[in-house]
Amino acid sequence: MAVKRQPLLRKVLLHAGLVPFLLFALFPFYHMTLTSLKTDSEMYDLAAVPLLIREGPTLQHYAYLLWETAFITWTKNSLMVTAIATSVSVVIGTIAAYALARLKFVGVGAFGTGIFVTYLVPTSLLFLPLAQVVHWLGLADSKWALVVTYPTFLVPFCTWLLMGYFRTVPKEVEECAMVDGATRLQALWRIVLPMAIPGLVCAVLFAFTLSWNEFIYALTFTSSSEEITASVGVTSELIRGDIYFWGALMAGAILGSVPIVILYVFFLDYYVSGLTAGAVK
Repeated sequence: MAVKRQPLLRKVLLHAGLVPFLLFALFPFYHMTLTSLKTDSEMYDLAAVPLLIREGPTLQHYAYLLWETAFITWTKNSLMVTAIATSVSVVIGTIAAYALARLKFVGVGAFGTGIFVTYLVPTSLLFLPLAQVVHWLGLADSKWALVVTYPTFLVPFCTWLLMGYFRTVPKEVEECAMVDGATRLQALWRIVLPMAIPGLVCAVLFAFTLSWNEFIYALTFTSSSEEITASVGVTSELIRGDIYFWGALMAGAILGSVPIVILYVFFLDYYVSGLTAGAVK
């Protein structure tokens, strides 16, 4: 009996050690949810308890956000821009990563290093020259400007991430397919990609998250309420000078995090396996 208790006790202690990290990770979400459900009177009451709701929860901030602002339009813009930019970037990144991981040509190592260095360049240094490109294309104050500019940092990231994963796929399976008459593209489509689904899902999740949370390009290239994304709309419309609509701001943060949470919940297993099998190598 004592022997059986030791493994159980060890598991309990190991999981108990994760509790502080779990609380640290969940506290911002808890505080946002709490603030979004408080009334304005309780929120600005200095005698109120900061981490509890005493006057009862309210949905007035969510109602204000959904019906008094263009939050639904901002969310639609974010979804459209993110979906298109992520799809284009993953397709281009997949082809580039496969070429760098499998083909041998002059400068392949330097080209792979250059892509990685390009990914490391901060977006705060790129939005100035990209602004001229957007103006030259006639896409100023348009969500299509974001569709054009987001791949500048998504493609290097997806390429770098998938390069590591494609190198874990055995070359022999492709060679067998090409011996049987398949072309290089057919081997990629029918053999490599089905085996690389965890890596692809990992790249899609990362690219979607980066696009969804992007702020500098969205703030620079769009300005009208019909074209801005949710990340810009929530901050620009709900912060007016020194007046902060904290309840609506937190409600926008909660609703804005829902798509990311849903994606990671449904594809968590693929994400973990893709990250550990390919991205780390």
